[in-house]
Amino acid sequence: MSKNNARLELKSISDNIGLARVTVASFAAQLDFTISEIEEIKVAVSEAVSNAIIHGYKDETGIIGINLEIDGDKLIIEVEDSGRGISNIEQACEPSYTTADRMGLGLVFIDSFMDELSIDSELEQGTKIRMITSPEKTEKKVN
Repeated sequence: MSKNNARLELKSISDNIGLARVTVASFAAQLDFTISEIEEIKVAVSEAVSNAIIHGYKDETGIIGINLEIDGDKLIIEVEDSGRGISNIEQACEPSYTTADRMGLGLVFIDSFMDELSIDSELEQGTKIRMITSPEKTEKKVN
């Protein structure tokens, strides 16, 4: 059983990226993440939400769901949309691949900042990005 969980639903507009970042960072603070790790989590969430807005919904507006869970020492984040979907997930994960006028590094950043990354997507049905990370282990001081 999980220690805690939450769900956030956002309209797919860029103004909500900051809200997603802050909400996930606040939730993640329940675990013993470093400031640097919290920043990486915020970047990963920003990239996932931005991808849903830019690629998932393109010129349309939809809902982005963010599911958060703490299971032991793991933070599990799922960002899902019901947009256009990804035709080739493997290709989408390659550096510099993009379908918009962007750098194409979003999924690369997410993968580098998370311990685990999985992507489920169906064309015209949407995409779910599942990210899992844990705080880096620190040595306990013994007095």
